[in-house]
Amino acid sequence: MYTSVLEVMPEPIQVSQTDVLSELTTLELAQALAERLAIKAHNWHQLKSNRQKRALEQAGAALVFLLKEQPEEALSRFRQASGWLDRSLSAPPCPTHGDHRRSGN
Repeated sequence: MYTSVLEVMPEPIQVSQTDVLSELTTLELAQALAERLAIKAHNWHQLKSNRQKRALEQAGAALVFLLKEQPEEALSRFRQASGWLDRSLSAPPCPTHGDHRRSGN
């Protein structure tokens, strides 16, 4: 009698996204979110002035600091997020390009 491989293999374990997330601590979830929201180096020039992206990045970092019981750092990041949204902050010049004007020497 022939038995196929499929008949003897156990069924794959179905792991729901909720199960995976429930295994993580609140801090780990916040860190994952902050990492996801952080502007990556290869996107920096494109997104450095995007107020929504910058506010999200700062709010994600603030949440991590708050969960680590560092309220001053959290508040600083929340203020930066607010500044991006209320337009009181703007992107500084790119440090890798700087001011290319020549001196008179």
